[in-house]
Formats: sequence, C-alpha cells, structure tokens
Amino acid sequence: MFGIGTLPDLLRLAVLPVLAWTAVRDVRTRRVPNVVWYPLAALGIALLAWELLGHFPPETVFDRLYLIRVGVSVCLVVPLSYLFWRLGGFGGADAKALMVFAILLPTFPSYTLAGTEFPLATTRLGVFSMTVLTNTVIVGLAYPLYLAARNLADGEFEFPISFVGRRVSVSSLPTAHGRLFESPEGITRNGLDLDALRMYLRWRGLTLADLRSNPEDLRDPDGIGETFDPTDGAVHRAATDGGASADFDGDGETADAAGGDAPGDDGREADSGGSFDDPWGAAQFLDSIEGSAYGTSPEKLRGGLDLVTTRESVWISPGIPFLVPMFVGLVVAFVYGDVLFGVLGALGIV
Repeated sequence: MFGIGTLPDLLRLAVLPVLAWTAVRDVRTRRVPNVVWYPLAALGIALLAWELLGHFPPETVFDRLYLIRVGVSVCLVVPLSYLFWRLGGFGGADAKALMVFAILLPTFPSYTLAGTEFPLATTRLGVFSMTVLTNTVIVGLAYPLYLAARNLADGEFEFPISFVGRRVSVSSLPTAHGRLFESPEGITRNGLDLDALRMYLRWRGLTLADLRSNPEDLRDPDGIGETFDPTDGAVHRAATDGGASADFDGDGETADAAGGDAPGDDGREADSGGSFDDPWGAAQFLDSIEGSAYGTSPEKLRGGLDLVTTRESVWISPGIPFLVPMFVGLVVAFVYGDVLFGVLGALGIV
C-alpha cells in the first residue's frame, strides 16, 4: 500500500501486522502475551535513538520541534496510558500498546505513493501517538451502536441496555467475555465477572452444565471435596481435571480487576433461606485463592451462581476488545491522519 519513505518510517510499518494479530487475539481470548510488545519496544528505542542523533545538537527550529514532539509523546502518552490502566479504563495490553506507540511512533511518519503523501491530515502538535489514541477513542465510540444493531437484529432490543450489553444464552457463558449485567435483584453494572465464574467452576472441577443439572446439591458447601487450580479464568484455558493447560503465556490482563468491591463481610452467615453458612462455598473459594477473583465478593459470586442456574438467558456487559478499535485507529492514522483534527478543521475550529 505504501511506497517511498525513510527507512525508519518503513520499519515502523511492522506495527501493523503485530497489532492486527493482537486485535484478533483480543476478540477471541481477551489475553495478549507480554512477549508481543518487547520487539516493538526495542525497535522503537532503536529508531528513536537513530533519529535523535540526526537532531543533536538542535540547531534549527525543525530540530527543536522534533525534540518537543518526542518529549510530549514519551512524557505524556506513556504516563497517561498507565493512569488509564490504573483507573480501569484500559486493560493491561491496551496500555502497553499505547506505551509502545509513544516510543515507536512519536512523530508523524511520511510515505509517498503515486505522488500522494500519507498521512493525508497532520496536526499542528504533530504527535502521532496522540493521533492514534484519539482515533481509537473515536472508533470505540461506535461500539455501543454496534451492540444496539446486533441486539436489534437478534430481536432483543431493550432501551437503554441494548447499547451497553447483549442478551446471551447461559450455555454460551463458558466462552463469553465480560460480566453479568444482572443480579438476582435486577439489572446491575457491577455483576459477576465471567472470568471469575470460570475460575470457580475450575476450582470445583465442574462444568456449567454440571452446575445447572444439580444446583441444589452443589449449593451445599459440605459437598465440596477435592478442589483444583482455578487458573485466571481465561477462555482459552482447557479444563483438565478441574485445572487448565499450562501453556498459557499471560500478561497484565490477568491481574485483579480495577475498582473491585470492598472486602466487607466475608459472607459466612446463613443465606436468606437459612440452609447453609456458605452457599456454593463462595467464601471458601475466595479464601483459597491468591489475590481476588476480579473484585468478586462472596455475595456477588453467590448471586451470579444463583442467576446462571435458574435462567436460560442473561444480559452481559461484553466490554470493548480495545485493541480492535486501536488497530482501526492506527490504520486510519497511517492513511488519513488525525480524524479529530480533520473534523475540527472542517468545522473551522482549528
């Protein structure tokens, strides 16, 4: 697609196939191996060092402008990505991708094809990693519209939940991503994380079908015998003897979910029916694992298990596989440039 460009800019195109692969993996598993980012980071550092040598000492306005743009990219985009991750706005892989972009793509590249120079629209700021970020956000804003259209096509449209969630069969939950959008009390934005549900099932050595076929007996914590490695709840882990295959190379995505529930009571009191001290062994499960299960409390786990054993379908909040709009935003940045700047320019604002 692209023709003539400087050698550093041509080498930077290596980010496209790598990010395409991570986007596909993000859709399928919501997990990206850490090792993916190391070669791109190393390439970015090498190219940045190469180009910095050509701008030292900064004798011209162009040299100084280049150094300012690199400084903004590295000193603003990197900590901003980390902050968004800490606040729960990004997953670990999303933040790492943006940090890599800050180093690998600090300024606008330039390519010429058939006499046309790409990207078509640059910005006065000239920080390419910021353009990738703003393009990603704009593309991501279309996701609620996609969800609404999908729910409408499935005949499951309900306003406003159809813009942020989708109804799925309970039998599909073992391979679904996101969290329950419901609790036994009704619609909630803080339902049970589906990774935590998979962790619980693997801990007990059960499938969801097992749980649904005999909920009354399995709700009794006294019936819990041997337990197994709960893993991190990733979809692509194959359950083996209640555990999982050991070939998973995880990344920061497997850390505890940001903004989890406060510990509060451990939930060992009798349930409303007075049947058990610890229905489903929820508190026992959470006490037995290191860390937390994506911010799950015993009460939330019990509610989720009650829900999936009594319903045929549920609303889930699937979340955005953010590397997908990031890949689209990156492609748009290479070809067109900065979408936000282009729109503001068309409106006469900039």
